[in-house]
Amino acid sequence: MSGATLATARIGVVTFPGTLDDRDAARAVRLAGGEAVSLWHADADLHGVDAVVLPGGFSYGDYLRAGAISRFAPVMESIVDAAAGGMPVLGICNGFQVLTEAHLLPGSMVKNDHLHFVCREQVLVVENADTAWTRDYTAGQRITIPLKNQDGQFVADERTLDELEAEGRVVFRYDGWNPNGSRRGIAGITNAAGNVVGLMPHPEHAVEVGFGPASDAGPRAGTDGLGFFTSVLGALVGA
Repeated sequence: MSGATLATARIGVVTFPGTLDDRDAARAVRLAGGEAVSLWHADADLHGVDAVVLPGGFSYGDYLRAGAISRFAPVMESIVDAAAGGMPVLGICNGFQVLTEAHLLPGSMVKNDHLHFVCREQVLVVENADTAWTRDYTAGQRITIPLKNQDGQFVADERTLDELEAEGRVVFRYDGWNPNGSRRGIAGITNAAGNVVGLMPHPEHAVEVGFGPASDAGPRAGTDGLGFFTSVLGALVGA
């Protein structure tokens, strides 16, 4: 994107049958200063986008496993290839589940350890501020992001967990209470290149005063999620 500006950075937002938060993600992109481009699950063409967001929801009703059917959607073949070439990809909640099913990220997502849907304002610790989606944060920073999931428990074998820790690929960790039993309190991870990030909480729901979580500025004033979208735009413009 040599010579690009924020306004010309095109961020694709994928809609699968059952996706709930695609419009929220698109609005977050626009609030950050970029152009949101709608991508349909059956369309293998990425329409020249510079990055992709896989939003939250219940793709294909989660009828097999959360994200398992979406992994075979035509658009995902193009996304897998683009991610291998360095395109930034963010998976949020169900999108994170899709990324693990597509093997763009390791591990898997299973039902919360308490077997209940959880919906709350969740504090996260930023563990890695060097990815394409977190460069506007600082390591150790605490941010508040809404969380809503039923299959949000991140699991992996001990070897994989040790590798993620050793390579600095744990991007977010739950602060305080672990809301779904995720191994080692992991809320989000990245691939080795740092261009693919997945997390369970919803940053697109914390981008606009009046509609976000509570903050020191008042009720519904939290905008800690906006940094995801400004981060990737900055990464693209810098590239």
